[in-house]
Amino acid sequence: MVATYEHDIVAWAKEQAYLLRSGQLSAIDIEHIAEEIEDVGKSEQRELASRMAVLLAHLLKWQYQSARQSSSWQRTIKEQRKAIARRLINTPSLKTSVHDVEWLADAWGDAVSITINETGMDCFPEACPWTIDNILTEGWLPSTSDGEQP
Repeated sequence: MVATYEHDIVAWAKEQAYLLRSGQLSAIDIEHIAEEIEDVGKSEQRELASRMAVLLAHLLKWQYQSARQSSSWQRTIKEQRKAIARRLINTPSLKTSVHDVEWLADAWGDAVSITINETGMDCFPEACPWTIDNILTEGWLPSTSDGEQP
Protein backbone atom coordinates (compact mmCIF):
# COMPACT_ATOMS: atom_id res chain seq x y z
CA MET A 1 0.00 0.00 0.00
CA VAL A 2 1.22 3.47 -0.81
CA ALA A 3 0.83 5.86 2.09
CA THR A 4 0.23 9.50 1.29
CA TYR A 5 1.70 12.42 3.16
CA GLU A 6 -1.71 14.04 3.58
CA HIS A 7 -3.53 10.89 4.73
CA ASP A 8 -1.12 9.29 7.24
CA ILE A 9 2.19 11.05 7.83
CA VAL A 10 3.56 8.32 10.12
CA ALA A 11 2.93 5.54 7.58
CA TRP A 12 4.25 7.84 4.85
CA ALA A 13 7.45 8.52 6.82
CA LYS A 14 8.08 4.80 7.41
CA GLU A 15 7.50 4.09 3.73
CA GLN A 16 9.81 6.91 2.65
CA ALA A 17 12.55 5.68 4.99
CA TYR A 18 12.19 2.17 3.55
CA LEU A 19 12.37 3.51 -0.02
CA LEU A 20 15.49 5.53 0.77
CA ARG A 21 17.24 2.67 2.54
CA SER A 22 16.42 0.22 -0.23
CA GLY A 23 17.70 2.59 -2.90
CA GLN A 24 14.33 3.12 -4.58
CA LEU A 25 15.07 6.80 -5.08
CA SER A 26 12.74 7.25 -8.03
CA ALA A 27 9.79 6.29 -5.80
CA ILE A 28 10.44 8.76 -2.98
CA ASP A 29 8.32 11.85 -2.35
CA ILE A 30 11.10 14.42 -2.75
CA GLU A 31 9.03 17.54 -2.19
CA HIS A 32 7.50 16.39 1.10
CA ILE A 33 10.79 14.90 2.34
CA ALA A 34 12.47 18.26 1.74
CA GLU A 35 9.61 19.99 3.57
CA GLU A 36 9.96 17.65 6.56
CA ILE A 37 13.72 18.19 6.72
CA GLU A 38 13.19 21.96 6.77
CA ASP A 39 10.55 21.53 9.47
CA VAL A 40 13.06 19.73 11.71
CA GLY A 41 15.21 22.87 11.69
CA LYS A 42 12.21 25.10 12.30
CA SER A 43 11.13 22.91 15.18
CA GLU A 44 14.53 23.25 16.82
CA GLN A 45 14.36 27.04 16.39
CA ARG A 46 10.85 27.16 17.89
CA GLU A 47 11.98 25.07 20.86
CA LEU A 48 14.92 27.40 21.49
CA ALA A 49 12.72 30.50 21.20
CA SER A 50 10.12 29.02 23.54
CA ARG A 51 12.71 28.19 26.18
CA MET A 52 14.26 31.64 25.86
CA ALA A 53 10.86 33.30 26.28
CA VAL A 54 10.18 31.28 29.45
CA LEU A 55 13.64 32.14 30.80
CA LEU A 56 13.19 35.84 30.07
CA ALA A 57 9.69 35.83 31.59
CA HIS A 58 11.05 34.38 34.83
CA LEU A 59 13.89 36.89 34.88
CA LEU A 60 11.31 39.66 34.44
CA LYS A 61 9.19 38.31 37.26
CA TRP A 62 12.32 38.03 39.41
CA GLN A 63 13.15 41.69 38.79
CA TYR A 64 9.67 43.18 39.00
CA GLN A 65 8.09 40.99 41.67
CA SER A 66 10.94 40.80 44.15
CA ALA A 67 8.55 40.14 47.05
CA ARG A 68 7.39 36.94 45.32
CA GLN A 69 10.82 35.54 44.44
CA SER A 70 10.96 31.84 45.11
CA SER A 71 13.12 28.77 44.77
CA SER A 72 10.62 27.58 42.15
CA TRP A 73 11.45 30.57 39.95
CA GLN A 74 15.16 29.93 40.48
CA ARG A 75 14.70 26.28 39.46
CA THR A 76 12.83 27.28 36.32
CA ILE A 77 15.54 29.80 35.42
CA LYS A 78 18.23 27.18 35.99
CA GLU A 79 16.34 24.50 34.02
CA GLN A 80 15.72 26.79 31.05
CA ARG A 81 19.37 27.86 30.96
CA LYS A 82 20.48 24.22 30.98
CA ALA A 83 17.99 23.28 28.27
CA ILE A 84 19.12 26.21 26.11
CA ALA A 85 22.77 25.28 26.64
CA ARG A 86 22.03 21.67 25.60
CA ARG A 87 20.23 22.89 22.47
CA LEU A 88 23.19 25.10 21.56
CA ILE A 89 25.64 22.22 22.09
CA ASN A 90 23.55 19.68 20.18
CA THR A 91 22.67 22.11 17.39
CA PRO A 92 25.59 24.56 17.06
CA SER A 93 23.98 26.42 14.15
CA LEU A 94 21.41 27.78 16.62
CA LYS A 95 24.12 29.87 18.30
CA THR A 96 23.64 32.52 15.63
CA SER A 97 20.00 32.87 16.71
CA VAL A 98 20.73 33.86 20.30
CA HIS A 99 23.09 36.57 19.07
CA ASP A 100 20.64 37.88 16.47
CA VAL A 101 19.06 41.15 17.60
CA GLU A 102 15.74 40.51 15.84
CA TRP A 103 15.48 36.96 17.19
CA LEU A 104 16.09 38.19 20.74
CA ALA A 105 13.54 40.98 20.23
CA ASP A 106 10.94 38.37 19.23
CA ALA A 107 11.76 36.21 22.26
CA TRP A 108 11.56 39.34 24.43
CA GLY A 109 8.12 40.19 23.04
CA ASP A 110 6.92 36.68 23.84
CA ALA A 111 8.41 36.90 27.33
CA VAL A 112 6.71 40.21 28.03
CA SER A 113 3.37 38.76 26.87
CA ILE A 114 3.82 35.73 29.13
CA THR A 115 4.74 37.95 32.08
CA ILE A 116 1.81 40.32 31.55
CA ASN A 117 -0.58 37.35 31.37
CA GLU A 118 0.86 35.78 34.52
CA THR A 119 1.24 38.91 36.65
CA GLY A 120 -1.25 41.44 35.33
CA MET A 121 1.60 43.96 35.35
CA ASP A 122 2.36 46.06 32.29
CA CYS A 123 5.47 48.04 33.18
CA PHE A 124 8.19 46.25 31.26
CA PRO A 125 10.84 47.72 28.96
CA GLU A 126 10.16 47.59 25.22
CA ALA A 127 13.57 46.03 24.60
CA CYS A 128 15.50 43.46 26.58
CA PRO A 129 17.72 45.34 29.06
CA TRP A 130 20.13 42.43 29.58
CA THR A 131 22.95 41.06 27.48
CA ILE A 132 22.69 37.53 26.12
CA ASP A 133 25.75 36.67 28.19
CA ASN A 134 23.96 37.72 31.38
CA ILE A 135 20.76 35.93 30.37
CA LEU A 136 22.58 32.65 29.81
CA THR A 137 25.07 32.88 32.71
CA GLU A 138 24.35 30.36 35.43
CA GLY A 139 23.50 32.08 38.68
CA TRP A 140 23.02 35.56 37.19
CA LEU A 141 19.81 37.29 38.26
CA PRO A 142 18.70 40.81 37.39
CA SER A 143 18.61 43.56 39.97
CA THR A 144 15.22 44.03 41.53
CA SER A 145 13.10 46.93 40.35
CA ASP A 146 13.88 48.86 43.51
CA GLY A 147 17.56 48.66 42.70
CA GLU A 148 18.46 45.95 45.20
CA GLN A 149 20.36 42.89 44.08
CA PRO A 150 18.54 39.72 45.17
